[in-house]
Amino acid sequence: MTELSDRRLLLVHAHPDDESINNGATMAKYAAQGAHVALVTCTLGEEGEVIPPSLAHLTADREDALGAHRVGELTAAMKELGVDDHRFLGGAGRFRDSGMMGIEQNHREGAFWAADVDEAAVPLVEVIRELRPQVLITYDPDGGYGHPDHIQAHRVAMRAADLAAEPAFRKDLGDPHEIAKIYWNRVPRSVAERLFRELRDTALTGLPWAAAADIDDVPGVVDDAVVTTEIDGRAFAARKAAAMAAHATQVAVEGPWFGLSNDLAQPLFDIEYYELVRGRSGAAPGERETDLFAGLPAGGPADQRKAR
Repeated sequence: MTELSDRRLLLVHAHPDDESINNGATMAKYAAQGAHVALVTCTLGEEGEVIPPSLAHLTADREDALGAHRVGELTAAMKELGVDDHRFLGGAGRFRDSGMMGIEQNHREGAFWAADVDEAAVPLVEVIRELRPQVLITYDPDGGYGHPDHIQAHRVAMRAADLAAEPAFRKDLGDPHEIAKIYWNRVPRSVAERLFRELRDTALTGLPWAAAADIDDVPGVVDDAVVTTEIDGRAFAARKAAAMAAHATQVAVEGPWFGLSNDLAQPLFDIEYYELVRGRSGAAPGERETDLFAGLPAGGPADQRKAR
């Protein structure tokens, strides 16, 4: 049993590596500041492709051992970010990676995409009522780029947030708790355009990738006006890069750039962006927040609860 910090951040992601790519700098920054940072990952990423040829035998169509391997990669990544609290939704292996949209794996037994949202939300409700986070981060309704597990993670996270606050719902899971602020991952289009222009103009020479990805390959790119919050994680860029590199089956990192199994280069964002979709902004009108906890009262009775 440990006393909870007075600032508590919960992130819900679909697969191992999503957290480091999307929020690694944010997670490292708040963990270093003493906030309780907790990550719930919904699947083991069993259907992922594999970059290193020496590990190609792990894939689902061969040994089907990738999920277990990625558990170890995620553990290493969390160590790089300084995050001690990581859980798999319902326990490791409860929900299986569904693969890309429109394939047979979407509907196989145990696939996350095929799960009933209310049922899948129950173990997350229990986590929310235990940790009592003020802030939740997850994907937008499209999952950032249309992957079924990302879409489902969004649905489950938002549903769990509602159910956790409902006093009549599953009293055996703990006292009700309302999350004060909910954010979706975002990237301002102007920032993506600038970094991709820099990548194509000056950086591709000497990199292990022959071409750059398209901006549309980056999850959550939106018009700048949609973005409400930016977290300056430049001081934690090295930790983010190390966490991403720990997911070696999925990510290759080279300086401020990285590539996935498509062998196309992308920028590594060390300032991370969000859209506040529930709760009150802590920024002045017309400005962006620079702190996820901006506007929230510090301390309070919930802070005295203990995490199991």
